[in-house]
Amino acid sequence: MTTTVLFILLFTFLILGMPIAIALGLSSLAVILLFEPDSIASLVLKFFQTMEQSTLLAIPFFILAGNFLTTGGVAKRMINFAVSTVGHLPGGLAIASVMACMFFAAVSGSSPATVVAIGSIVIAGMVKVGYTQSFATGVIVNAGTLGILIPPSIVMVVYAATTETSVGRLFMAGVVPGILLGALLMVAIYVVARIKNLPRQPKASWKERVTSFRDAIWGLLLIVIVMGGIYGGIFTPTEAAAVAAVYAFIAAVFIYGDLRISDVPKVLTDSSRVTVMLMFIIANAFLFGHVLTTAQIPQDIARTILEADLKPWQFLIIVNIILLIAGNFMEPSAIILIVAPIIFPAAVKLGIDPIHLGIIFVVNMEIGMVTPPVGLNLFVASGITGMPLMKVVAASWRWLLLLLAFLIVVTYVPEISLALPNAIFGKQ
Repeated sequence: MTTTVLFILLFTFLILGMPIAIALGLSSLAVILLFEPDSIASLVLKFFQTMEQSTLLAIPFFILAGNFLTTGGVAKRMINFAVSTVGHLPGGLAIASVMACMFFAAVSGSSPATVVAIGSIVIAGMVKVGYTQSFATGVIVNAGTLGILIPPSIVMVVYAATTETSVGRLFMAGVVPGILLGALLMVAIYVVARIKNLPRQPKASWKERVTSFRDAIWGLLLIVIVMGGIYGGIFTPTEAAAVAAVYAFIAAVFIYGDLRISDVPKVLTDSSRVTVMLMFIIANAFLFGHVLTTAQIPQDIARTILEADLKPWQFLIIVNIILLIAGNFMEPSAIILIVAPIIFPAAVKLGIDPIHLGIIFVVNMEIGMVTPPVGLNLFVASGITGMPLMKVVAASWRWLLLLLAFLIVVTYVPEISLALPNAIFGKQ
């Protein structure tokens, strides 16, 4: 009864257009007041206790670092370096755009930020040299999803906090899949470019490549600092986020000089606005998870799955279907916060590695970022190009098929996700 009322209220509120955070909190509060003995004071305490996880501190710092880098000229320098490296290939500017998305993903942790930072520069550039706007937009919309797969990733931090898994392992688990997906996109562009005879850039001299690398080095160094620091045990992922924010500030303001001191308050305000919005969703989602746990819903689902004698591969099909459907209607962090507590206990009982499951979640969230009606990358791309939303959807769907194929591979070849973290940290 409790479960039925909880989900009926949640979906009713969402259908009425209520923001996801309010829908989660209000449905949870209603169920607790109707069916649970908890007092209002204990609910308030529970609400604020959700914010005590140190892992969650990484989120505002990574958001701040991404905003400093997006507002400054780091993205442009990364694009120039990518173009000098692979621009001479067939479809070189599009391939360079994917490479630039990979670089920026490794310093921002955000998919929409990657689309904005890279897309606002390269889409117009691709159109100018002979690509169609549809082709250019489709590439960036899908390549931008690497922002949550290549570490550091805000979505991975949310998953780690929800399931109490290692952020460091998750970050390392995202490296190989992120590079592999980027490479697949670049190969696909190369094949299409050869068939359609798409333009290529003049081949850069070694001097030009060295110069572009030197210009981009301060942004690229952030990748080394964050991942090297975590891998080397110098600091935790949360501390790495704080280091990234300070470094991004120094690089944007003092090294590159693209950002003035007078611009910093605006960056701080924008970052605070995004942080508050996301943390409010997280707090309400943890309250929702508290209701689920109190009602023994995850345990009942795990028991039902075990009694049904599902094989792990069958269970993962169900997980992917649930996540793909949810990705059409909800924001990635909200999906993880709602679905992970339900799925996680059953997955563990079936012997599925929690880190592997996390990467499956993230790849599904990538696909959700480019599927209507609420795919955030679609709206961002529409905003920076002026294209109608449905034209952006049409431009993206062919590349989306590649993401779906990649999801199948990642789901059923766990070594892609687990080889690197197991090599670095040892098997769990």
